[in-house]
Amino acid sequence: MADIRPTYRIPLLVLGFASLIIGVGAGLLRLGWAVPRPAADLAAFHGPLMVSGFFGTVISLERAVALARRWAYLGPLAAGAGGLALILGAPIEVAQLLLALGSAVLLAGSVSVFQRQRALFTFTLAAGAGCWLIGNLLWLAGFSVYEVVPWWAGFLVLTIAGERLELSRFLPPSPVAQRVFIAVLAGLTFGMALHAQLFGAALLALALWLLRQDIARRTVKDKGLTRFIAVCLLSGYAWLALAGTVMLGAGLAPGSATYDAALHALMLGFVFSMVFGHAPIIFPAVLRVSVPYHPLFYAPLALLHLSLAVRLAGDAAASFEWRSAGGLLNAAALVLFILNTVAAIIRGKLKGPS
Repeated sequence: MADIRPTYRIPLLVLGFASLIIGVGAGLLRLGWAVPRPAADLAAFHGPLMVSGFFGTVISLERAVALARRWAYLGPLAAGAGGLALILGAPIEVAQLLLALGSAVLLAGSVSVFQRQRALFTFTLAAGAGCWLIGNLLWLAGFSVYEVVPWWAGFLVLTIAGERLELSRFLPPSPVAQRVFIAVLAGLTFGMALHAQLFGAALLALALWLLRQDIARRTVKDKGLTRFIAVCLLSGYAWLALAGTVMLGAGLAPGSATYDAALHALMLGFVFSMVFGHAPIIFPAVLRVSVPYHPLFYAPLALLHLSLAVRLAGDAAASFEWRSAGGLLNAAALVLFILNTVAAIIRGKLKGPS
């Protein structure tokens, strides 16, 4: 089957961003900020909205575009509909089933790619999709969000690691480095299934591996967009290392300050640094629009890092006020990123084809 036109992808992207906006609002409510409905009713679903509703939809859409098969778009459609079901207050089982369907389609697409191109990066991407499916099925089976968080985190971490391997194919890691990477994958898998501290150790090892192997260490010396992407990547790896270190030392005890610090260093510091860096590449591929670089791209990134520093300082000092202020700044960084991206797209349209 042929691919769908870029204009038909926009509603899927809108579904994903609806989960992002409501999910951020739900997170602010948990930090004591007054937010309007429906976010005020969804504090318990902050994690599922952010990971499955937003990232699941966007990653599935990106994968569907790469596959160029219409059936693959069932993945982002189901994931986006699952997030919407949570927002609209549908029975939770409906949302869970839709999210599980979305992850199953993503896994099918990822396995299809692996069968066509057997490589370490395609295997890693498929493993990431598998982690998302396992997490969604466990949640559907009655496990708490806290219990499935490592699987959802593994989905994002492995997806990013796989994409970095793919983008660095022209400077591939040595056979020894590849074996080390496979050992890290095994550690992540056992850590997700068995023990948070093992998961933390594997995250730390992955951060060190990426810092050593990623071409960003060289491209950070370039200029313009290339340097911006490299700064996003390297700073993200630093947050990944911090998240792994905190988990290694304290595990993931729900409700604790270390839980908040580790999870947000990982999900905001690492994952969103990657999002900020890859957005100028992903949006043109998905929507066929230009996102020309501008030095203002650094503003959301700087605010993201500052906001996380404030939040984690609050965790370290047991100060709810600092944690709450950091959370509000986290949200401001994401809003600034969205506005900055929209402005870049508008600049690209005004500039026209080069």
